[in-house]
Amino acid sequence: MRVKRQDYKDVTVVELQGDLDGDFIELLESTISEIISARTAGIVLDMSNVGFIDGQGLEKLLWARDYCNEKDCELRLAGLDENCAKILEVTRLDKQFERYAEVAEAVKSFV
Repeated sequence: MRVKRQDYKDVTVVELQGDLDGDFIELLESTISEIISARTAGIVLDMSNVGFIDGQGLEKLLWARDYCNEKDCELRLAGLDENCAKILEVTRLDKQFERYAEVAEAVKSFV
């Protein structure tokens, strides 16, 4: 799993590449914590290059959502492929996140 970050004013886009699984959760947690400590208004997780999310990955997404809420930051998911969208639906977590088809659309939602 690789992570790339890009800032757009008060919004940070985090591009995730690979599977969101147990091997990756510490990297995601440290990345989210670092971004929030910089006082960003919002985070968009670009999931367009994520092919699979396991149970630990789902738990970390929920943690990221809750941590962002605690710190007055908003979290959005963008670019979920069909497989990852289905995983969220089957686990009934699809309603727990604001989701957008495109990253640009998610970034614009903060305006």
